[in-house]
Amino acid sequence: MKKPVFTGAGVAIVTPFNETGINYDEFKRIIDHQIENGTDAIIIMGTTGESPACPEDEHEEAIAFCCEYVNGRIPVVAGAGSNDTRTAVKLTKSAKASGADAVLSVTPYYNKTTQVGLIRHFTAIADCECPVILYNVPSRTGIGFTAQTYQELSKHPFINGAKEASGNFSLLAEAMALCGDEMNFWSGNDDQIVPLMSMGGKGVISVLSNVAPRAAHDICQFCLDGKFAEAAKMQKEYLDLINALFCEVNPIPVKKAMELLGWKVGPVRLPLVEPTAEHTAQIQAALNKMGCKI
Repeated sequence: MKKPVFTGAGVAIVTPFNETGINYDEFKRIIDHQIENGTDAIIIMGTTGESPACPEDEHEEAIAFCCEYVNGRIPVVAGAGSNDTRTAVKLTKSAKASGADAVLSVTPYYNKTTQVGLIRHFTAIADCECPVILYNVPSRTGIGFTAQTYQELSKHPFINGAKEASGNFSLLAEAMALCGDEMNFWSGNDDQIVPLMSMGGKGVISVLSNVAPRAAHDICQFCLDGKFAEAAKMQKEYLDLINALFCEVNPIPVKKAMELLGWKVGPVRLPLVEPTAEHTAQIQAALNKMGCKI
């Protein structure tokens, strides 16, 4: 049985930028706010953190900063994926050296590969002996895992689990049945926390947590306590906000939401752009409805 890297709500944290790079003073405030409001793990330099727009040195520096500042208060999971296996191995080794509790590693995008290639790619990463959370998001990468590939990868002692953002519950059910306790699963979609956890999932890697950390934590905690009716009620209450946070490509809406709440997160980096006025109004209305504040 593999102990999960974390249970509950891990925040897929935004990266606050300023005119010179990363705004580390604001990053400290955001991290503290997350921990104080129940967030169970920090996932840094993922898609929500705009890792594709961060040069490798900035990427590694942000992970090192986060690990040092969190200082063991909660687990830190570092985005370390790449469509080049050598780069993914390098980023994994760097994250491990910085003190990350695990890495989040996405399936190879654009060049893609076969299922055999996925097994070899992730085996090379896991051989770095840092716990690995696989990331299945075929809508962005154009490739996903089969249940049989999950089963094969679950045999590696350092592959801890998977962030499942495929929305394919038939795949998930088959994978859970094949892998048993050797693969932990987290939802990669905030609107699917309760159904995934009702099947035995360990929590969520959440965009919602950026603006409503206590709510995301509580939804997961209800599930962990077996209170699925309460969890479902709360998830439905937050559905308008969840939908608003995905009204445009992530992380455009969540970064605007944080700006509206008063965080100094700075702009998104090109090729991402500011949301439309209509979507900004939708985001503001959803924040107001749920009473979100710093």
